[in-house]
Amino acid sequence: MKQNLREEIIDILGRDGYSTVAILTRKLNERGIDCTRQKVERILRNLIRENVIEVYYINANHRRHYRLR
Repeated sequence: MKQNLREEIIDILGRDGYSTVAILTRKLNERGIDCTRQKVERILRNLIRENVIEVYYINANHRRHYRLR
């Protein structure tokens, strides 16, 4: 399950270009994968450590946006 969730997140980021935690969680739930925001954040932190994705800010709302490196 964890590996599948990781692959789905990478797939969404590859398709959309960038996304926030809330949007990722919503899209995963729409795909039928039962997950919470906390699970998504944990996997995103691991992907950042592995240099698969990066974090940046689009504007002054201080929401983190994630994209593939």
